[in-house]
Amino acid sequence: MDLLRKELSQKIIETCLEMTRLGLNQGTAGNVSVRYNDGMLITPTGIQYEKLTPEHIVYVSNEHEFEEGKIPSSEWLFHLTCYETRTDCDAVVHNHAINSAAVSILNKPIPAIHYMVAASGANEIPCVPYATFGGAKLADYVKEGIAKSKSILLQHHGMITCGENLDKALWLAHETEVLAELYLKTLAIQTDIPTLSNEEMDVVLGKFSTYGLRVEH
Repeated sequence: MDLLRKELSQKIIETCLEMTRLGLNQGTAGNVSVRYNDGMLITPTGIQYEKLTPEHIVYVSNEHEFEEGKIPSSEWLFHLTCYETRTDCDAVVHNHAINSAAVSILNKPIPAIHYMVAASGANEIPCVPYATFGGAKLADYVKEGIAKSKSILLQHHGMITCGENLDKALWLAHETEVLAELYLKTLAIQTDIPTLSNEEMDVVLGKFSTYGLRVEH
């Protein structure tokens, strides 16, 4: 195992553990990957995060070939789809965070209830239609959603975020969960929720292009 792969694999494990510490995931649900060579490194299927070692992390090529003797997460296909769609992103985080999953069950996007929605790179965080986990149909829906926003909800499932690196992808996942909780709390009071205008969100999106959200590896 070359040094870069070992470092990236260890960073994946640390991201998984931090995702759990932040309350964004439960058990072995969720998965994390980084772009690597002509493919990606991704968490394996069915191994508790606390038991992961760099040797467990699986390489999957852009041609959908798995590393011999290892089984990647069942969601490997939509991770590759994210990398194919977002050339500006080198890391993907997926989880079943409670509030984000709750909004996804309602089949609602998170609208511009707060200017931090713009952290996704869009005026809203979309919710893509339901499809069985691990399948090509879900990957197709992810492709449509992630092209619009770096953060998306998956109906009756959870969320996906992507970023320039794992720190940014995880940061956006946490921010998405905070926004989802805020949205649910306001929905509990009234269904007609005030939102920021598209014009204002465009201003915020412009500011975010130079905002201090840059986190180094």
